[in-house]
Amino acid sequence: QVQLVESGGGLVQPGGSLRLSCAVSGSISSIYAMGWYRQAPGKQRELVASISSGGIMRYADSVKGRFTISRDNAKNTVYLQMNVLKPEDTAVYYCLQGKSGSSLAGGYWGQGTQVTVSS
Repeated sequence: QVQLVESGGGLVQPGGSLRLSCAVSGSISSIYAMGWYRQAPGKQRELVASISSGGIMRYADSVKGRFTISRDNAKNTVYLQMNVLKPEDTAVYYCLQGKSGSSLAGGYWGQGTQVTVSS
């Protein structure tokens, strides 16, 4: 059974940083694409960043230059480093493991972690 557990969320002031972690169990995450989504109140869930099994990274325009996705295959963990946080980054952040090395479609979701950016 594949399980994804996110951690690292919290309250941070604008301009601050957070690092989210997603620990995967029941799967060898290194052979699958991984991604981070977020959902703000009243908005649709959106893809924030993804990384393929080959290490190709993609980002939403709204976070380019501020967020970095990475993976530690030895730890079966994916990270999202978030810098220069803005109030509009406030959302529940979800980790997703795809079912192939290049696609997130039909994958497994974590339970989410809340990120709140506020002064």
